[in-house]
Amino acid sequence: MTKTVVITGATGVLGNLVAKTFAERGENIVLLDRDQEKLDSLVRELNLPEDRIHTQVIDLLNGQAIHDSAEAVHSKFGSVHALIHLVGGWTGGKTLPESAEEDLNFMLNQHVWTTFHLFKSFAPFLAQSGWSRVIVVSQPVTVKPSAKSAIYAAAKSAQESLALTLAEEFKDSGLTANIIHVRSIDVKGEGKGTPPAEIVVAMTYLFSDAANKVNGARIPLY
Repeated sequence: MTKTVVITGATGVLGNLVAKTFAERGENIVLLDRDQEKLDSLVRELNLPEDRIHTQVIDLLNGQAIHDSAEAVHSKFGSVHALIHLVGGWTGGKTLPESAEEDLNFMLNQHVWTTFHLFKSFAPFLAQSGWSRVIVVSQPVTVKPSAKSAIYAAAKSAQESLALTLAEEFKDSGLTANIIHVRSIDVKGEGKGTPPAEIVVAMTYLFSDAANKVNGARIPLY
């Protein structure tokens, strides 16, 4: 059965590869991003028929817009099977006394509010499908914070808490929610960090029936 995969931050290096990988697997693809030009470019590369793709330029801080988007996706495809949330951003390098309030607000917006709005709107549809996957990418700094990482670690920890709570709340519906931990993503192929291809391999495993019992896990790829 063809499944519907929602990808946020779709035009980044990792999002691009995720979209292409799941498109090649024959799944329906939903791309949510802020950049119309990059989104149009990715759509041309995917070259999918209209009935297999849905795109939207969206502000993930707008809860009503995300609610409407979830309704539109469900209306078009009839079901939603995966939410892969890849919106990132990092602010750090300062001690707590040096950190600015606006830095914390920025990180909370990027990682917590976007996740909250997405889960609130898409989780009911994911649960309805009877088989679904939620995947976020994070860092092990949430488990063991390092110096000058408080702002980022606090926001990512909150995001992980949302994902782990979702895993518990919907575990009887066939929904699993998991976190992939990387120290950094090697987007330039310099051998520093985790290559995007390895992250996508982990995602395709989590998307498989073999991973039905993997739920509420932090999966280390570093």
